[in-house]
Amino acid sequence: MSLRSLLSRLVPATLLLSAGLVQAVPPLPGLGAKTSEITVSGISSGGYMAVQFQTVHSGMVRGVGVLAGGPYYCAEGSVSRALANCMEPAGKEVPPTADAIAQTLKQFADAGRIDAPGKLRDDRAWLLSGGQDKTVAPAVMDALDAFYRSILPADAVRYVKVPNAGHAMLSVADPKPNACNTSSPPFINRCENLDAAGELLSFLLAPVQGELKPPTLQPAGDIITFDQRPYIQGIPTDSSLGHEGYAFVPTACRAGGCRIHVAFHGCRQSASEIGRRFVEGAGYNGWAASNRLIVLYPQTTTRYGFAWGSFRWIYNPKGCWDWWGYTGADYATRDGLQIRAVRAMIEALGQPVKP
Repeated sequence: MSLRSLLSRLVPATLLLSAGLVQAVPPLPGLGAKTSEITVSGISSGGYMAVQFQTVHSGMVRGVGVLAGGPYYCAEGSVSRALANCMEPAGKEVPPTADAIAQTLKQFADAGRIDAPGKLRDDRAWLLSGGQDKTVAPAVMDALDAFYRSILPADAVRYVKVPNAGHAMLSVADPKPNACNTSSPPFINRCENLDAAGELLSFLLAPVQGELKPPTLQPAGDIITFDQRPYIQGIPTDSSLGHEGYAFVPTACRAGGCRIHVAFHGCRQSASEIGRRFVEGAGYNGWAASNRLIVLYPQTTTRYGFAWGSFRWIYNPKGCWDWWGYTGADYATRDGLQIRAVRAMIEALGQPVKP
């Protein structure tokens, strides 16, 4: 066989292989999901993001679960304030008070940047802080608890304190969790039988679904991979969002009518860091399968300064959600790049099921 003949056979095959490697996964399917009364939760930067999303879109959110996060707009657009006031407060560098948070909410709402704060008053909040957390001090979560108790009925707030827990998602679903008191990757710990995902979902969904059915050990449903880029405004890398996200779709939800829960991973917990470990092991999917709940797992990615095709300097080496302003001054408002993208993902899930 001549060289030309060999190449003529190899080149098409190579092109097909290359096309397969770069072919994007599909966007989210329309599942006729309910886009009102959604619930959100998160750990670490994901906890901060859950609070931000709830506050910005309080008209559509009815409950928030927060592990090792903190108050809305705590960092005020400053990374130094984030590290001090909002992670390891000391001296005069403390988290905002309930009154200060309320004032910020009024200012942002009056400017049309977030929903009216009064829409938070029908929400529920489930909070967890670990006594061995070496990243976000319990005092920060105490400040968040104080704010929620200032606006919500006492029975609408549950604050769980786990003295031996480190900085992590507490799960009984992960097959190889870290010890309870650790604060290291993949930041999924086992603390006896404390099922954070189950407890927060049960608490947040109680008013609309009553007592939840127990989780299934082998959830009937699928973890789907979807292209996040159609939901991102501008250059995707400027939002520090990954190309791909995930969603757990129970089999029963393929016909429509299910609720949505958004689960925000923490720093160093995105798929680019730990694969699908959080998606599969955080503990949401078994509960979701039993209770007609779609779980959306949006994904961040790391960013080190400048990037190909972008003229913006963005430094997010740990793949954190933006709660201090690295994507821009609007990060904590409805115009924030990440908040807009997640809102668009929710709306996509709400589109009618295609016959």
